[in-house]
Amino acid sequence: MSGGNVAATGAGASAAAASAAAIAQAIKASGVIVRVHPDDFMRILAKADHPLIVSTTGGFLKKNFQYLTSYKGLAFYTKSPDPLNLPARSELITAEKIWIP
Repeated sequence: MSGGNVAATGAGASAAAASAAAIAQAIKASGVIVRVHPDDFMRILAKADHPLIVSTTGGFLKKNFQYLTSYKGLAFYTKSPDPLNLPARSELITAEKIWIP
């Protein structure tokens, strides 16, 4: 194996380590995010007096609806093929994108 290959392998390993560190830092910054089924998400919303919900649409080939809310210190996320019937008492923020690490 030539020295050039060793350097390229080392650079690739360094890039992978940097990427893993960035993902770990993003998880630390975002806290705990719990993915739940849409039915469970609706049950969580029913427990909150005035839930704050962040929503967006996504999908590459097929559109989906994504939702994020907080309850008792945890962030709950769900994705649904159809829009959810959110409680009237909720406050809705429409985001450009929801990024989940």
